[in-house]
Amino acid sequence: MKMKILSAGPLTTIQDKGRFGYMRYGITTSGVLDDKAYAYGNALLGNQSDEACLEMTVKGAAISFEGSGAVAIVGADMLPKMNGNPISANIRIEVKDGDLLEFGFATKGLRTYLCVEGGIDVPLVYGSRSTNLKCGFGGFRGRKLADGDVLVTYPVTEYRRRAEFLPEEYHVPEGEDMTVHVVLGPQDNMFTAKGIQTFLCATYKVTPESDRMGIRLLGEPLEGVNGMDIISDAIPLGSIQVSASGQPIILLADRQTTGGYAKIATVISTDIWKLAQARPGTRLHFEAVTVRNWKERRR
Repeated sequence: MKMKILSAGPLTTIQDKGRFGYMRYGITTSGVLDDKAYAYGNALLGNQSDEACLEMTVKGAAISFEGSGAVAIVGADMLPKMNGNPISANIRIEVKDGDLLEFGFATKGLRTYLCVEGGIDVPLVYGSRSTNLKCGFGGFRGRKLADGDVLVTYPVTEYRRRAEFLPEEYHVPEGEDMTVHVVLGPQDNMFTAKGIQTFLCATYKVTPESDRMGIRLLGEPLEGVNGMDIISDAIPLGSIQVSASGQPIILLADRQTTGGYAKIATVISTDIWKLAQARPGTRLHFEAVTVRNWKERRR
């Protein structure tokens, strides 16, 4: 099946699970930001768990299809329409030759994922099909999609139809307030007791400057013991870095591989998907957990 991009939207890229094992060379992971939506969409289609999909931000694309197949739409509500008629998300949708799929602006959430049966056929680069926009490789010619681009999907075989499992049903986070669970550290000792208390008690707003690299927050500045500079070290997914301004930044899939600012905490992996859907203006509240008590709470 072929997919022609009639209107690409402001930021539509090809992503998969991500590119792992290369951070020591300065190559970040990339990959989908909302891994929960991605997993649910691939499972609905019987895809393998690492098939490439489209990630659309703020406003979606308009796509015409050549040939037949199936798609699944998961994530932000971008009011999808097929041939002018509204269609549902979170289900398998059959498409046929000549069909037109259109998305509008996100009304809930921020990012929508279009998974296609068989996955999108683009080359593997360092073990992944994800687009690395900063380095200019992966995905479709190393860039965001543009009007007129044509994508091809892999043929579907019985083997490729076997989903590993169907994850918990996906729902876009509701409301303008979001609680994010974090593990303090690795440099929480560089903050005063007042700074830690502020971090865990104050409210921080997502700013419009946020992107796939990180979520920039605005709120009460965090107080350090003696500045925020450290010898550069590795930055895990979800690290909350604090610059000299005292404002936290949550680092995501397109983050730099190392950094020289203190990291007060790290967002737990199961909460990253919520941050992918946090719109500018969303209010974040941080709650500290430990690995042990989080596991006990989840039982």
